[in-house]
Amino acid sequence: QVHLVESGGGSVQAGDSLRLSCVAARQTFSLYTMGWFRHTPGKERELVASISWTEGRTKYADSVKGRFAISRDNAKNAVYLQMNSLRPEDTAVYSCATPAAPYTDYDSDFAFWGQGTQVTVSS
Repeated sequence: QVHLVESGGGSVQAGDSLRLSCVAARQTFSLYTMGWFRHTPGKERELVASISWTEGRTKYADSVKGRFAISRDNAKNAVYLQMNSLRPEDTAVYSCATPAAPYTDYDSDFAFWGQGTQVTVSS
């Protein structure tokens, strides 16, 4: 089990920005892909963005490309999600996640999730 703690959610207006943070209690953090998922009741959990281990390759859902940016600070065991130009449809609980195994960035390999932080965007 990997302990993940998110922060930075809140209620904002459409067009505003938020920065989410996640800290992982994990040794050799840099060897693991990190991702951000979001979940809204009645919808499937969606992988919003991911960033691979040390090389830092990034992937984004089409719905957030050009608006969201994922980054990581391996020295702090942290991953961030900068969210710009927020829309009401971005409203969800956002959770960070990581695979059980290092050196993999397949979407299906995510195994551990944090409790999540609520993001609410009003029009």
